[in-house]
Formats: sequence, C-alpha cells, structure tokens
Amino acid sequence: MTKPINSFSGEQRWLSNFAPAQVELDGAVYPSTEHAYQAAKTLVCTERESIRLLSTPGQAKRAGRKVTMRADWGEVRETVMLDLTRKKYALPEYRARLLATQQCEIIEGNTWGDQFWGVSRGKGQNKLGRILMQVREEIRAR
Repeated sequence: MTKPINSFSGEQRWLSNFAPAQVELDGAVYPSTEHAYQAAKTLVCTERESIRLLSTPGQAKRAGRKVTMRADWGEVRETVMLDLTRKKYALPEYRARLLATQQCEIIEGNTWGDQFWGVSRGKGQNKLGRILMQVREEIRAR
C-alpha cells in the first residue's frame, strides 16, 4: 500500500494552488490556479484584473477575501476549482508529476483550518485532494 500524500509542501509543493502554473480563465491568463480561483469569485472585470496582476498567490488569496462576491459562488466554486485543476494538469510537467503519484491518496493537509478543501487536525472534506485524484483518473483514462 502506497503511503498517502498528506501535505502540499516540500517535495509535494507542486500540488499546491500556489505553485506557478499559467491557467486561463475567461480569456485571461493567470500566473497560478490560486490567482484564477480568487479572481473567479467576482464578476467585476477590474477586480479580476487586479488579482491577475498581483505578484504572489498569497496576495491573490488575501485580495479574494475583499472582492464583490458573485451571487452564485457557493454553487459554482467546486466546478471552478475542477476546471482550473484540469487546466493546470493539462500542462505537460504537471501532468507527468500527477501521473507519477500512481494510486496514491492525495490529501490537502493544512494547519490553517481549511476543512472544506483540505484536512486540518484530522478533520475535513478534502475536496481539493479528491479533485486532484479525479483529474489524475481522467488523464489516465485518455
């Protein structure tokens, strides 16, 4: 049995949405999936563009807390994350690394309390880990 990946740091940092990976959202190219995900929270073009131009994914995450939130965000956020994850892992380098995890369980373990996208202190839905494993299976099926 392969040991699960339970953190997106160190050798596994590439799994993080903070890893540099140019992805497209509605015709604009973002420097990371974090930038694009945070921009997707709003439908205000100027807010999206300001997030796209930020230097770091951490800045994008903080900016995403202050945007004019789109009314349907609660319903679409998982679909947005799935779409952006598919785009990141369509990039050859990331696709190869994801496939190299083979059947390994992927858990977005974190210390900041995110129990929706990840697992914190042993609790969480691990939505991002599940999306990564889904995308890995989709790639493998092609």
